[in-house]
Amino acid sequence: MPEGDTIYRLARRLGVLTGTEVLRSDFRVARHATADLSGARVLGTVPRGKHLLTRLDLAGEALTLHTHLRMDGEWSVVGAGKMLPRRMMGDARLVLETTGATAIALRMPVVELLPTAAEDTVVGHLGPDLLDDHRDVADLVAAATANLEAQPDRPLVAALLDQRVLTGLGNVWVNELAFLRGHLPLTPVGEVQVEPLVKLAARAMRFAVQPGGPGRVTTGNTRPGQRYYVYGRTGEPCRRCGTKLEFSAEIPNDPEVRHTWWCPSCQR
Repeated sequence: MPEGDTIYRLARRLGVLTGTEVLRSDFRVARHATADLSGARVLGTVPRGKHLLTRLDLAGEALTLHTHLRMDGEWSVVGAGKMLPRRMMGDARLVLETTGATAIALRMPVVELLPTAAEDTVVGHLGPDLLDDHRDVADLVAAATANLEAQPDRPLVAALLDQRVLTGLGNVWVNELAFLRGHLPLTPVGEVQVEPLVKLAARAMRFAVQPGGPGRVTTGNTRPGQRYYVYGRTGEPCRRCGTKLEFSAEIPNDPEVRHTWWCPSCQR
């Protein structure tokens, strides 16, 4: 599933629609099959953790298009008057043709149209987003720290993955953060210095979304296969100490237990 930094960059890409007018909309989901956004002005797209909120003004009515990629969804943006190849359009769940670019939602599992005033019904449960451009970073860190410290007995990686506690972190980030801070993944939150970890998360994620930057990388090495310390490296040697990395698989139907990697020497 795409993580918060990926969604943030995607929102930036969808920013090419901001200020344009919708010429044609084609919803290919049953719930909104008859919806028509023609004439709507695109006000912008805002990321909220792993959610995207595209706000529109349709003849004075404030609407929000809520999308969530989950595992397979994708937004594709093509130039004015262009369209994706026919073989791909079978996966389209929404087409937004504007006076500028055309945006096409492919295999999108969540496509919802709602009043902008009702956005809290889809994202109000989320914890603080460390990439929120509309709040001070120190405030975001403080709020996330407080949420985590309120669950001292919970395993660290489970708490970090809980979008109600802190939104935007996914399996890559939580495994890498646990390694960088030297904590075993199942360490209870109460045994961790939470604020330094959250500050590191904010700094790393904000670095990852810098325009023209290298994207998500924790090792400082952007070569293929070298970006991460532990994530996805089952049985490989630790990049710091050479110890064989360990791995535990996720437990089906248990959101608390995901694929987890760690170094038994560097993390304690």
